[in-house]
Amino acid sequence: MSNVSRKARNSGIGRLLLASLHQAIGDVLPGRLEFYEHWLRPGELHQGVMGRAPLSAVLGFLRTEPACEQVVARAGVYAADWDRASRSGLVVRAARVLPLPLAARVALYAASRLVRGTTYGGRTRVTLLKEAGVLEIHGSVFCDVREPARHPFCGYYAAMVSRVLEHFGVVGTVRIDRCRGVGDPTCALAFRIRGRVPPGNEPQP
Repeated sequence: MSNVSRKARNSGIGRLLLASLHQAIGDVLPGRLEFYEHWLRPGELHQGVMGRAPLSAVLGFLRTEPACEQVVARAGVYAADWDRASRSGLVVRAARVLPLPLAARVALYAASRLVRGTTYGGRTRVTLLKEAGVLEIHGSVFCDVREPARHPFCGYYAAMVSRVLEHFGVVGTVRIDRCRGVGDPTCALAFRIRGRVPPGNEPQP
């Protein structure tokens, strides 16, 4: 294992999470980007070497921003798009021609893997019954707070999962069902599969 890979794994933070947050802050809060780059150093983002403490500082300040929900949702979409760009197109195209229930399962597996990739050691569990289900998240870095908050912090994951479904040609609604940041024991997203994205209308990474 290279030194960079070892540092990234020891840091516990996924590189995609860091880069997507940096991009979303630049889009939504351009006047604040320099402040956040005290921790999100552009030269180090491609190495993924940030530890949990600096990320906790970033997220702590971000939660006080009026546009926090917009930032994390956009970051989740970026993460899904960039992951799709690095994924074999064959898997995605094959999933799009599967029956909807199977396509949804393939998409949710990919989304679950992407959620786990935000932090090394994070765990997920997907429960799907017909067209509805729950994705549980254990170890969300967004929800490590000292005191329960008034609002959930899982918007990054909700936006990311919804976008992954779209990439696989599946229309689904995703909402935050539970959040450790507000005092729940785990974070969980409730989702419902609505149908197919019309051919040719899938989002492009």
